[in-house]
Amino acid sequence: MTESDLIENLTYDELSVGQSARLTRTLSLSDIQAFAAVSGDTNPAHLDPEYANDTLFHGVIAHGMWGGALISALLGTQFPGPGTIYLQQDLHFSRPVRIGDTLTVSVTITAKDDVKKRVDLDCEVLNQHAERVLYGSARVLAPTQKVRRPRSSVPHIQLFDPEARFKALLAKGAGLSPVRCAVVHPCDIESLSGARDATHHGLIIPVLVGPSTRIDKLAADIGWDLSGVERVAVLHSHAAAEAAAEMAAKGEVDILMKGSLHTDELLHAVLAQPALRTDRRMSHVFRFDVPMYAKPLMVTDAALNIRPSLRDKVDIVQNAIDLAVILGIEKPKVAILSALETVNPDMPSTLDAAALCKMADRGQIRGGRLDGPLAFDNAISAHAAQIKNITSDVAGDADILAVPDLESGNMLAKQLEYLAGATGAGLVLGARVPIALTSRADGPGTRVASALLALLAAHHGRRAKGLPR
Repeated sequence: MTESDLIENLTYDELSVGQSARLTRTLSLSDIQAFAAVSGDTNPAHLDPEYANDTLFHGVIAHGMWGGALISALLGTQFPGPGTIYLQQDLHFSRPVRIGDTLTVSVTITAKDDVKKRVDLDCEVLNQHAERVLYGSARVLAPTQKVRRPRSSVPHIQLFDPEARFKALLAKGAGLSPVRCAVVHPCDIESLSGARDATHHGLIIPVLVGPSTRIDKLAADIGWDLSGVERVAVLHSHAAAEAAAEMAAKGEVDILMKGSLHTDELLHAVLAQPALRTDRRMSHVFRFDVPMYAKPLMVTDAALNIRPSLRDKVDIVQNAIDLAVILGIEKPKVAILSALETVNPDMPSTLDAAALCKMADRGQIRGGRLDGPLAFDNAISAHAAQIKNITSDVAGDADILAVPDLESGNMLAKQLEYLAGATGAGLVLGARVPIALTSRADGPGTRVASALLALLAAHHGRRAKGLPR
């Protein structure tokens, strides 16, 4: 154990008037966000640049008590250190602290009370320009017993702002005109709310396909005025799927959005329309924002193909690569997952992974960088890949996880969502029109994000055909 791993105090008898200590800290955006999360102080002056720009300070500033907390950190960990008890603190705030400012916190003993073991200190906080941003005085009860022990560990704070990630995803659709979307059987609150919100975000021009009476009642419940919204009245979900697929086949809508019906109902109707088929197998792609992963992560196929063959996997991987490119990833990294990272003849998924990588080398899969077989840990953790001596530009930095089969993919996707706090969206590719496909348990936000993916795919298809955006 090194000295830096230990924490040691100064007892009352070791302190003298005029003695001082200091620490230095640079303010980051994550400091502001973490302080807001812990304290509950979500004043927009600290978190909302648009609002903060119109305030007296013309920009985001730190919470004043963040500087006060630095004084507390100095007193509690260094000077006097463990065993110190705060009695009072007087603070004056003289200048704002902005992101990137480096603060030097100093405390100096001004008086001692030998009877009560109290210590008075002057406190001052200067920025990198030697300007005083905070000053005051503190009184503490100093420790009387020596403490020298291992430094306590603290939980790692992983900041994740799902709203910011959501806005960043929506920004990818900026400047694109909304497309006509058949919303298939939107007969529950979640699916109709998702259609409404996607409409309000300017992503779709909705065509509601389903039982009119049920849709009208739900629209009233969520406060959506359906005046001017196109409707196709049918009696049940099977009829809704057939009507929506026929509209797509005729070119009357650009995308389909699944409502409150089973996935196989909708896809059966799509497959029944020869005009919607392509030379690709249809497959589903999840796009996740995962709190513990530095970038969006895609998972395929976790919803359509139960036991895909090697030939099927070629299309599954190619569909995912194409979507990643549409989303702005120039050369997406594809990890072909299995239970281990070596080829094992007794484990067919490892053979498929090796074959897919060789097919990519020979140009049978285009636009991405493939590696596999890779176990999940070394697909997303560079450290895990290093420990296992895996040399790869995909391992530890995957954009796409291609799973062996639907069962493993579905479990992985739901674990990311329910255990890792991921927010997701889902899209089916391989048909003539993209299909925003979500679970019936998904909320409106997921449905809006899925509509955004469908919008981007639809406009990409229009550009490929030389049609206006």
